[in-house]
Amino acid sequence: MDPYTPHTLPLPLSCIDWTAHITGIGRANAALARYDGILQGVPNPELLLAPLTTREAVLSSRIEGTQASFEDVLQYEAKVRGKISPERTADIQEIINYREAMRYAVRELDTRPFSINLIRDLHRILLSSVRGRDKEPGEIRRLQNYIGKPGTPIEQAIFVPPSPEMVMDALTNWETYLHSEEKDPLVQLAILKAQFELIHPFRDGNGRIGRMLVPLILYHKRMISRPMFYISAYLEENRDTYYDRLNALSQDDDWNGWITFFLQSVVAQSEENCQKARAILDLYGEMKQKIPDLIRSQYTLQAIDAIFSRPIFIATDFSTDSGIPKRSAFRILSDLADNGVLEVLEESRGRQPASYQFLDLIQIVGKDV
Repeated sequence: MDPYTPHTLPLPLSCIDWTAHITGIGRANAALARYDGILQGVPNPELLLAPLTTREAVLSSRIEGTQASFEDVLQYEAKVRGKISPERTADIQEIINYREAMRYAVRELDTRPFSINLIRDLHRILLSSVRGRDKEPGEIRRLQNYIGKPGTPIEQAIFVPPSPEMVMDALTNWETYLHSEEKDPLVQLAILKAQFELIHPFRDGNGRIGRMLVPLILYHKRMISRPMFYISAYLEENRDTYYDRLNALSQDDDWNGWITFFLQSVVAQSEENCQKARAILDLYGEMKQKIPDLIRSQYTLQAIDAIFSRPIFIATDFSTDSGIPKRSAFRILSDLADNGVLEVLEESRGRQPASYQFLDLIQIVGKDV
């Protein structure tokens, strides 16, 4: 199989049947606008939607073969070590890296332009100290890579990306197209995401970076007010179709099939994101009504924010994260557990503090993820 030669962007007019996509474009833009309306109404979205960001990292990494769950990550970070099997630790670190790369991107986009150099920085964070760390994190590949079953020679590859000498020109064209105007920005995003994965500029981690680009480009193009759009649940649930649509690009130049699938994913995920964000907001409002009567403390709001930002935690971290003095923090946790707001995961033993979970929030985000 010869290396793939990517189109120069924008795509030739013959590649996109714009008329056929009118309905899909309308539905996707309307669904995204509804979600952003909710997003704009979330007080402190970085705090309240933090569990959804972790969920996105879990699902995007799972597409690449990790097995760790949302609860595994929360328990690991809460130092509930007895709950985590040793083989999951590497998977969890990949997920944490994904989330850290996203947070880094959000900070950087406030002060620097969206560029290939920023993407290289994200890739460096993504592969830090995990599987793929020996594959030149942050460096554009200088070797020919390919996609196939483990142990399969390149002659039997499913896909052979562009040759190394073509990659930088293709990325420069990709970046120019990113900063250009297209007939519809969601179709442009579909093209950008797919073209990035077809270029396959890194030796490893291309799929995760490609999915990370979705919320970042939505934010860059001002289609959403914060870079918090969680698409990996739909892609993971429809993994076979996702890969079939990407493969059809290189095999049949079927951009219309990919664009249709991508617009459907935006509609489906906008609706799911709306539902989860509303449910979190409703639960937050319920706790603001309920908890003051249970704990009768000047630290009520700090306590509520702490359990929403990290729904599995140890008592000492709760005190540190919330800024509540230890004695008051431990009393608040006891009151919340006695009244069923929190569940005790592990009782305190010696120097090991007790650990707790906010199960109502975990169930909204996705207990089985």
